[in-house]
Amino acid sequence: MVTFAAGLWCVLLGVTSGITPYGGSPMGWGNPRVWAMIVGGLALLGLFVLIEMRVTDPMFDLALFRIRAFAAGNLAVLLSSTANGGMQFMFIMWLQGIWLPLHGVSFDKTPIWAGIAMLPLTLGFMVAGPTFGRLSDKYGARPFATGGMLLAALTFGLLTLLPADFWYPAFATLLFMDGVAFGMFSAPNTAAIMNSVPAKDRGAASGMRATAQMTGQPLSMGIFFSLMVAGLVASVPVAMSTGLIAHSVPPQVAHKLATMPPTGYLFAAFLGYNPLASLLGPILHTLPAADAAVLAGKEFFPKLIATPFEGALKLVLIFSSAMCLVAALASWLRGGKYVHGEVTPAHIEVVPEPMEAEI
Repeated sequence: MVTFAAGLWCVLLGVTSGITPYGGSPMGWGNPRVWAMIVGGLALLGLFVLIEMRVTDPMFDLALFRIRAFAAGNLAVLLSSTANGGMQFMFIMWLQGIWLPLHGVSFDKTPIWAGIAMLPLTLGFMVAGPTFGRLSDKYGARPFATGGMLLAALTFGLLTLLPADFWYPAFATLLFMDGVAFGMFSAPNTAAIMNSVPAKDRGAASGMRATAQMTGQPLSMGIFFSLMVAGLVASVPVAMSTGLIAHSVPPQVAHKLATMPPTGYLFAAFLGYNPLASLLGPILHTLPAADAAVLAGKEFFPKLIATPFEGALKLVLIFSSAMCLVAALASWLRGGKYVHGEVTPAHIEVVPEPMEAEI
């Protein structure tokens, strides 16, 4: 337990630390401590596997991975969680930092409206989960779990076609499709994993499936934000510096703000306030009134980062689409419908009923 918890903690903390600035870089992938944590964590996880293969009562029964349906189902869970775990944060930043302010919503109101705008995703999952769960009981998980991942890959691909200032009905439709896709995948895949192992191992199997899912989510966050920051760093500095100077901000201040790590203004927008009004601080009051009003208004910052954000988000969506395609392949390789057959252990004596003994 110690080697597993410490190893997983080190790997996930190292990956998520990769999005924090280090030295003069907007990301931390050049930080030796980040790589030391990742490599050290992987070494501890390797030690965990060696221990589990030798102890009498393992925490994870690694022999279960010899069952194809179990191994494929857990791999699909890990991949799907990595593909989708951080996607809601991307959508919320898209809504709160760009789309809602461009449509007249003040920054302090964007969090609640972003939540409302995301409701089609929940609705799609609520409709698809129970429906395809019942169907998988009859026809097996393979067609539905695989189809769900293919639909998710298609949905992420279609989202790359939307502009930063999208038409909401189109966005809501794709959110609903995303919810349907993961509802179509989740219930059948979970049922297939649990059915593939003996009844006595289903508690351990459930824990292993949950671990795969929860591991994918922070991995997703680290990967998504790394891709997002890499995309923004390539295009934001010039756009921000030019835009600020055009509104009377001193060049040295504009350059400093333009080269700051993108995570700063992304999370500012995520928390519901105009980052430029905060970052400029007292300087804002020394600018001409018209320029100050534009910089502190609802539309300047969203327009400033809309195009760079759109390009960076496409990188994330393409990555997620590719991960879903691999998850679909893993799900298909599970084979047809399979329920592990239980047999009576040899050491248990079956005592006949009194009537049977008498007959």
